[in-house]
Amino acid sequence: MEIKSICCIGAGYVGGPTMAVIAEKCPNIKVMVVDLNEKRIAAWNDENLENLPVYEPGLDEVVKKARGRNLFFSTEVDKAIDEADMIFISVNTPTKTYGVGKGMAADLKYIELCARQIARVAKTDKIVVEKSTLPVRTASAIKDILDHTGNGVNFQILSNPEFLAEGTAVTDLHNPDRVLIGGDTTTEGQIAIQALVDIYANWVSKDRILTTNVWSSELSKLTANAFLAQRVSSINAMSELCEKTGADVNEVAKAIGMDSRIGSKFLKSSVGFGGSCFQKDILNLVYIAKSYGLNEVADYWEQVIIMNDHQKRRFAKNIISTLYNTVSGKKITFLGWAFKKDTNDTRESAAIYVADDLVSEQAKVAVYDPKVEEEQIYFDLNYLETRTERENKEGVAVFSDAYTACHNSHAIAVLTEWDEFKQLDWQKVYDNMLKPAFVFDGRNLLDKKQLETIGFVYQSIGS
Repeated sequence: MEIKSICCIGAGYVGGPTMAVIAEKCPNIKVMVVDLNEKRIAAWNDENLENLPVYEPGLDEVVKKARGRNLFFSTEVDKAIDEADMIFISVNTPTKTYGVGKGMAADLKYIELCARQIARVAKTDKIVVEKSTLPVRTASAIKDILDHTGNGVNFQILSNPEFLAEGTAVTDLHNPDRVLIGGDTTTEGQIAIQALVDIYANWVSKDRILTTNVWSSELSKLTANAFLAQRVSSINAMSELCEKTGADVNEVAKAIGMDSRIGSKFLKSSVGFGGSCFQKDILNLVYIAKSYGLNEVADYWEQVIIMNDHQKRRFAKNIISTLYNTVSGKKITFLGWAFKKDTNDTRESAAIYVADDLVSEQAKVAVYDPKVEEEQIYFDLNYLETRTERENKEGVAVFSDAYTACHNSHAIAVLTEWDEFKQLDWQKVYDNMLKPAFVFDGRNLLDKKQLETIGFVYQSIGS
């Protein structure tokens, strides 16, 4: 079947870039991205492409090419659902903060609301594509809701998990390692799968498009993220041992990364992994394993999260102990708040938890990040509910300039590996800091020799 109109519910970090690239590569398909957040949709429609709500290198050019031609952003969800042949669900699936499965299971309330809205509005047959990261067997729950609407509409549910790395999302979409599509093994299911295959085939070679059943597709996404997160926690576990023994974690990572059985990716030690997927997906796996009584499997994967939390807390403790066991009243500058460079996404960023620990020790935290808004930084801290909003405002100050943020600081903590931090005039930074001037490099980003020659007391992860 030929798809002429696509609707994507959710204009966030996945839905926005994914639909922009589909629109760019398929000019014959109308792509409508809808979201109830009026401010976000207004930002997607802003004439100034620097104001897009999602920062990704190259995304502005893709949007510029397709927006107004066959790519549209709107808050009219019902209208978009009604007109679409294919509907992508790309809404948030946070970890539950209440009830059964609290702290582990995915909260599917937004997914269910989407399904019920589609069921209410749809008058013609639709293909519904899961784009959000979901626990295994969610597709069957969506299908149950859709098939009991009484509208006589036939729905096919596909799983098409995203494997984007934020910061390289546009490159990943243009040239993916693989595209995974799961669907029913029925004739109707296979026709639906082929319809989505045909869309991606406009720019992705057929040998990179994998088709599976729905359950395999859903579980593949969780497994991929779990394996990658496991590598980060493994190298971070070794970083602590390196610090105690006099080894250098970068040398260890290089040595084992050259082993073709292991490979070099995701072996960069840091203050810990962040982002929307790794922690959430592993906790999802843990919850699924526990629900089947597989406690050893659950414990194994949960250890990856425990190690990651330990790495964040360890970084904060090291700052405190190095600054003579007290940071009370001391200004500590954070360079970076996003969970990684080239994105303005802060979800589960290590910076949030390190700041939380230091503010609890009465430090004065100064933050500079080139892409993260002040409003978002306070939102992240307030979300933890460790203290009042007023106390967070008193403990954390946000700056729009790195040099001002570093002025009169006792210490600098590098929390995001933005390239611009390497280009700073570090002599100028040093001259305007209190002495001794400390740098805690949570990303192994800076030149140790250069900084020590200037006069900094420099510490990095794993050496």
